[in-house]
Amino acid sequence: MLKAISTHVFLRQRLHPGLLDSLATSGADAIEIFAARQHFDYTSRSHVEELAAWFRSNPVAPFSIHAPLYADHDMGRAGAPSVNIVHPEKTRRIDAMDEIKRAIEVAEQIPFQYIVIHLGERRDTWSPRTLEHSLTALEHLRAFAIPLGVKLNVENILNEVTTPEHLHEVLTTGHFSDIAVCFDTGHAHISGGVAHQLEALKPHIRSAHIHDNHGEKDEHLWPCGDSAQDNKPDSSLIDWPKTTAELKTAPILEAAVLEIHYALEHSPEAVASKAREAFARLEL
Repeated sequence: MLKAISTHVFLRQRLHPGLLDSLATSGADAIEIFAARQHFDYTSRSHVEELAAWFRSNPVAPFSIHAPLYADHDMGRAGAPSVNIVHPEKTRRIDAMDEIKRAIEVAEQIPFQYIVIHLGERRDTWSPRTLEHSLTALEHLRAFAIPLGVKLNVENILNEVTTPEHLHEVLTTGHFSDIAVCFDTGHAHISGGVAHQLEALKPHIRSAHIHDNHGEKDEHLWPCGDSAQDNKPDSSLIDWPKTTAELKTAPILEAAVLEIHYALEHSPEAVASKAREAFARLEL
């Protein structure tokens, strides 16, 4: 299993080679790039080439890219619509797929293997129509991505669309044998518990987002956080020894990706240090 880290931890900053250098010193084998235009402008040829040059000169692999959640430069704060490929309105679905395809095209310069996809937004509900929209969008994006050497990983997020039961239905109904799951530990902890969701999705898990929370908000904390480091375990946090042991039994799992919140505002040096500690503590 690859040790990886997401650039999400630097989402408020423009992604540049210096930040990638800091992630490389963390001991990560691979990096997941978060496609948000204010952070990584996947539509900018110069920005893409700048990062492509870094990856060509460094042994750290560009494992995956996270699909954009918004198409603007401030994550929707000015009112821009979200990127939602299962939205009830057809024009919104088409616009969302087009935006994700722009991110996939980065693979021509930065040869990442996977793109992490959200089906809907937080609190979106499930229905036969949602299943139809999911199947159509994934088939369309899959056909676009394959010639570029990219496969799709669908993430379990905080909505009805991506419960284990519904993700299984989407993948089996669509006969998507090459589409897998990015298992998000923090989201699972909030919605039903990590153990249940991990067991249900285990055969489909190709990558995992590793982060922690107290079971209520999507905090994206470092795993085995400060209370654990102080030998004062917090029972509301994820049971990491059990979780990592179970993840290691997932038959197609390729990478565990630390996905830490940018709002923690750690310096690049602190991020590298905390990531090294996390990799060691989790025995990844």
